[in-house]
Amino acid sequence: MTEAVIRKKPGMASVKDMPILQDGPPPGGFPPVRYARRIPTRTQRHGHLPCCFWRFLLWDVSSGSRQQDSQVFVLKYLLPWALKEEKYAARRAILPVLQAEEDERVEEVLQYEAEVMKDVPGWKVGENVYNSGKWMPPATGELRPDVW
Repeated sequence: MTEAVIRKKPGMASVKDMPILQDGPPPGGFPPVRYARRIPTRTQRHGHLPCCFWRFLLWDVSSGSRQQDSQVFVLKYLLPWALKEEKYAARRAILPVLQAEEDERVEEVLQYEAEVMKDVPGWKVGENVYNSGKWMPPATGELRPDVW
């Protein structure tokens, strides 16, 4: 709706000719604003925390005594450690095989580099192209344009 229809004045009129409408407070006024600082009369008591800890501990022990204690101990504490250790042992066991495969890949890359760069004068196969003085592992990863 237009302003003229809302204020019941037909046609277009100047804003200056329209009566001023202003929002005011509700009848009876606004409720008072409470601004005083409220400090609690009683502070938080932390004496119940040790009781809760001991209660949980006793519940944990009693639930373990219902089952076989050794089984609970193994499942809770030893099994995660054993699984982690088994994973690390497997990684350590296959590390020489992975290193041998990587060495073969490096050798293939060096042979390919020698074949491609044989016509370039002064090119040394396997020499570091970076002049930083730091050792960098050879980049043997294949470039796969289909992945880009």
